[in-house]
Amino acid sequence: MKNTQNPESVHRPPELTTNLNTLADLTPPQIVAELDRFIVGQDKAKRAVAIALRNRYRRLRLSEELREEIAPKNIMMIGPTGVGKTEIARRVAKIIDAPFIKVEATKFTEVGYVGRDVESIIRDLLEASIQMVREEKLKEVNEKAEIAANEKLVNYLVLQLYYKDKDHKKPAELEKQVEIVESDEKQAEPELSPEEKRRLKRRRRHVANMLNQKKLEEQTIEIDLDHDGSFGGIIEFVASMGTDDHSDGFPDFMESLGSLNRRRTRRLSVKEARRVLINEEAHKLIDFDEVVDEALRRSEQMGVVFLDEIDKIVGNGNETGPDVSGEGVQRDLLPIVEGSTVMTRYGSVRSDHILFIAAGAFHNAKPSDLIPELQGRFPLRVELDSLDKEDLKEILVKPHNSLTHQYIELLATEGVNLTFEDDGLDEIAYVASEVNRRNEDIGARRLHTVMERVLEEISFCAAERKGDCFVVNREYVQQQVGDLVEDEDLSRYIL
Repeated sequence: MKNTQNPESVHRPPELTTNLNTLADLTPPQIVAELDRFIVGQDKAKRAVAIALRNRYRRLRLSEELREEIAPKNIMMIGPTGVGKTEIARRVAKIIDAPFIKVEATKFTEVGYVGRDVESIIRDLLEASIQMVREEKLKEVNEKAEIAANEKLVNYLVLQLYYKDKDHKKPAELEKQVEIVESDEKQAEPELSPEEKRRLKRRRRHVANMLNQKKLEEQTIEIDLDHDGSFGGIIEFVASMGTDDHSDGFPDFMESLGSLNRRRTRRLSVKEARRVLINEEAHKLIDFDEVVDEALRRSEQMGVVFLDEIDKIVGNGNETGPDVSGEGVQRDLLPIVEGSTVMTRYGSVRSDHILFIAAGAFHNAKPSDLIPELQGRFPLRVELDSLDKEDLKEILVKPHNSLTHQYIELLATEGVNLTFEDDGLDEIAYVASEVNRRNEDIGARRLHTVMERVLEEISFCAAERKGDCFVVNREYVQQQVGDLVEDEDLSRYIL
């Protein structure tokens, strides 16, 4: 059917503009192609995730009334460990530059018991979103912050290089005078004569030129900095008070209150002081309220939560007491995944449109063993395949910054030239798949163990073998791990 609607005329929500263009440029095939750069196989899971992400972009282009009615289609990935479940979710979050957190379902307890409750998932997601937005804002103001920091450095250096031996004027007064001369204001202190002003300006120009030429990088200076304390940490403390553990820390809380307005002095090299001052000036230039508002919007509209080990909270039906970390957690997850409002120290966050991706091996349980209500919250289910020898070989060489490439670059720092022949890669993949078959199947993670054993001798003597070339072929791999593979009992403990 031909589309006669002008895309530019489609309603776009005014409150969310960041990240929309990035997601708009990524069609499902493009998302899958990007995932193929890092993950071998698992096409079903990649397609399901790509469609879910594209549907988020489509929803954002609808009218506000209809947009609120469309909920994300949460995904449940089922497959053994080490086949790419976590990597798919992590890479997707980087591709679309969305707030993303990975949590393990086993770390939560039912509300009312000691431990983390499931609402902390949303709070952590918001914290990740705030950090993301803050870094973006800091980059935007970095140039202005660098100019302001360099001006401060000039002031500090003029004071400490030219006036450190003059006892008749206090450093605080001099600092004020330097700032006045720099800003060309007419409120100069009477202590500075016209000749002194001219001399001070000349010295400032001289110091500024030396700074630009990087001639003072190792010079040690004293700088004044704002205290690290912030109201955010205090609000967080107050919000969590009421438990005995936090009440015991009340003296520290009162001390933090008194330290908010203090400034501290640090002795640093000019190079390090520049970095610290740029960071301080950049934080002064950004509006934290705007950061929080944007982070709240991103969390609600673009957030991705990866719930790992969800199969571990399936009850076995044999409990005689309350199952505070199993079925109780499942019940607590229901409103979060379905859509509810969670209170945080920055405001309320609605989870209605957050995308949840659950994953589990389900060795000792089935997805149908989850409580029915939670099963319904994950309408899309995809099974990830176990990795065979060919998959493992592809993982060694195909992904961007593959495992073999990492080892080649690591040893290159010692001047060692490492190369892998095709039959050597075949043998490494065979060893990993064989050990997975005989023992626990841990997927691609087995490759890390095998590679470490194969390259142990080379890595150990690399510093003394600078300029040497090593070739990893089938014969070399068999020399290093062949006996271990043949001895099943030994491979169980070493590989």
